Amino acid sequence: MNWIFPLSKGSGPLRPLTSLQEQRQRQIESLKTAHSNLAEIQKDVEYRIPFTVNNTTISINILLPPQFPQEKPSVSVYPHIRHHLVDSHNGTMVTSPLITNFTMHSDLGKIIQSIMDEFWNNPPVLAGSSGFAFMYNKPSGIPPYPPQGFHFPAFPQQEAPRPVAPAPMQVPGTDSVPASPLGFNITRPAAPAYGLITDLPLPVPTADSQAGLNGYTYRMPEIPETFQELSELSTSQLKDMSDQEDLLLEHFVCLPQLKQVTSDKDELVKNIVEMAKNNLQLEPQLEGKRQEVLYKYEQITEMKSAFETKMQRQHELSESCSLSALQARLKVAAHQAEEESEDIAEDFLEGKIEIDDFLTNFMEKRTLCHCRRSKEEKLQQSINTHG
Repeated sequence: MNWIFPLSKGSGPLRPLTSLQEQRQRQIESLKTAHSNLAEIQKDVEYRIPFTVNNTTISINILLPPQFPQEKPSVSVYPHIRHHLVDSHNGTMVTSPLITNFTMHSDLGKIIQSIMDEFWNNPPVLAGSSGFAFMYNKPSGIPPYPPQGFHFPAFPQQEAPRPVAPAPMQVPGTDSVPASPLGFNITRPAAPAYGLITDLPLPVPTADSQAGLNGYTYRMPEIPETFQELSELSTSQLKDMSDQEDLLLEHFVCLPQLKQVTSDKDELVKNIVEMAKNNLQLEPQLEGKRQEVLYKYEQITEMKSAFETKMQRQHELSESCSLSALQARLKVAAHQAEEESEDIAEDFLEGKIEIDDFLTNFMEKRTLCHCRRSKEEKLQQSINTHG
């Protein structure tokens, strides 16, 4: 009957674990014991531990190499964060000395717990959550456009100030100016380094259009080579504007192109805020789906355990119903029926039972004995035939 239970064919004892495999299992058991919320992504290879710090959920991903624990594990975090235990270049790989100096005698569960304790004591900062650190005055040490938590177009640095001037006279912003038709020269220093555009609260592109990381494209308003407003000013007014930076900046702020950029910026921020609110509204649904996934994960874990138990039971039944086991049972049963028939014959010879009862019981037992022996012989022939 082995063809009914294919799992019993070729079954044998499991291969013993090597010393390295035993040490690997001890490290994994230590990890499971220390962290009850450990999620197994790939058995004996990848594990994940989610935890929350300052209302931010961070996942620690643990990847065990093939020669672990002879090789040190790879520990990373998601999302990207800034922390002294995390590589500052990619924001994900944990570079703690406990991981760097990992040996076969280290305790992986305690190491991960120490890393989590450090995260709780010194909460990490999301790599893209710096926000707008300045408006019109840049603090020292901060780059012109700090990273944002949302994706804006990656605009280049501001170009040098464009020349702005009426037709016959060159724009302020150059070191020397040709003589005007009125017979006098206008000289002035270069434009101030702080410039208004470079200090805007959002990056402002200088190219015609720039594509951001999320595919958003912003097109800069067209900037004319000359400004009609300056052509209408008198020479004295232009000279005052050239000498007094406040007047120049005041005029610059009133330009329609800058107003359009500021308006576009306000509209973009408004859209981002609205999108963020919509995302927050979807948070309960996401949490519900997360709980549903966790519930289904628990279900599949229980079903897997039940399946393994039933598979073990099926294997035991398969072994008990093998041809050799059935033959042994038939042999024992035939011998038992033969002994019972001999007992009945002895009782008849001693006069303990009547002849009618003797014939009935004796024939029944002998018939049963011969049937069982016949089945045993057929099973032996089947075993010899099928190997």
